[in-house]
Amino acid sequence: MNDEDGYFGEPVAAKYDDPASDMFATATVESTVDLLAGLAGEGRALELGIGTGRIAVPLARRGVEVHGIDMSRAMVARLRAKPGGDAIGVTIGDFSAARAATTDGEFSLAYLVYNTIMNLTSQEAQVACFRNVAAHLAPGGTFVIEVGVPKLRNLPPGRNVVPFHTSPTRWAFDIYDCATQNTSSNYVEVVDGRGSYRSIPFRYVWPSELDLMAQLAGMRLRERWEGWAREPFTGESTKHVSVWEKPV
Repeated sequence: MNDEDGYFGEPVAAKYDDPASDMFATATVESTVDLLAGLAGEGRALELGIGTGRIAVPLARRGVEVHGIDMSRAMVARLRAKPGGDAIGVTIGDFSAARAATTDGEFSLAYLVYNTIMNLTSQEAQVACFRNVAAHLAPGGTFVIEVGVPKLRNLPPGRNVVPFHTSPTRWAFDIYDCATQNTSSNYVEVVDGRGSYRSIPFRYVWPSELDLMAQLAGMRLRERWEGWAREPFTGESTKHVSVWEKPV
């Protein structure tokens, strides 16, 4: 792990913006930005784990003033190299605790996309994140999280590993510890006959657990959908987009 950039140093940042990935598909980005822009309204937005600006840059193009917090200087450097990216204010730090370096007042929207809440690898840090967001939000402001529903139903009895990619040169798999909710995504890749291994830790979290974290921070659930197109959330949903509100 790169101590300065956490698990998202230059080797990850260099490959992060993959146009072949579903997360970069035009329809995915547009539906995400549509929902976030509507929630931001005339106010400002704060992205936790802003990374390379996959969402922040197109959201800023919609006229929303966006700020970000991120630990990885390597990821933020990619953001700032994009057209319009250098106009987005970014605070380098741990988004569970760092305050956005802006004196312009509170935010109408804060958001965490694509499982980023799980980069906080303890329940304590995840609870602290909700409290940090509540401190940034204006009354009536909203906090949005996009995260997967834990895939424990995919675990065969007595097993703790779920593969999610296999090919002749690349293998990827998740390892689960059901007692602690700790998990990791692991990647093995062979390039020119040489193998490499990378592991990134996460902490999976249940929708009801997130609702309790919001309650502890003085917020309440307003909406929960299966995805950015506002599909109904059901017991079969594999992820959710949830919106919590800071009371007026």
